[in-house]
Amino acid sequence: MAVSASALTAEKLRIDVVAQNVANMNTTRTPEGGPYQRRRVVFSELLTDASRHRFVRLPRPGARQGVKVSAVLADERPPRMVHDPDHPDANAEGMVAMPDINIVNEMVDLMTASRAYETNVQVLNVTKSMALRALEIGRG
Repeated sequence: MAVSASALTAEKLRIDVVAQNVANMNTTRTPEGGPYQRRRVVFSELLTDASRHRFVRLPRPGARQGVKVSAVLADERPPRMVHDPDHPDANAEGMVAMPDINIVNEMVDLMTASRAYETNVQVLNVTKSMALRALEIGRG
């Protein structure tokens, strides 16, 4: 259950980051200066301290116990330049620096994160069902 719970937390953050990218795909001005930069989530395996699990026998110390978000990185690609002389942020040539965000790629990331989230919910439900049946067997 801990593995699926960590995956649910990580995928939820991934969905939030994709939503932030879509919401800011036309943002040309940020507090840091310049257009919004696309963000992406980096996952890594979560290693658990074996001493915390006195009653659960882990296959080996430091065995994998899930996933965690190790970083949320900003995309380093240069902004997309669009000709729009009437835009308030246009330069002298009439070009505006727009975030380089492709809505198709964001939708694919969103669908992938959504499917992973659903899969982990199913794993949690099956694990819960198996635990309940094991308790019923124990009752006799």
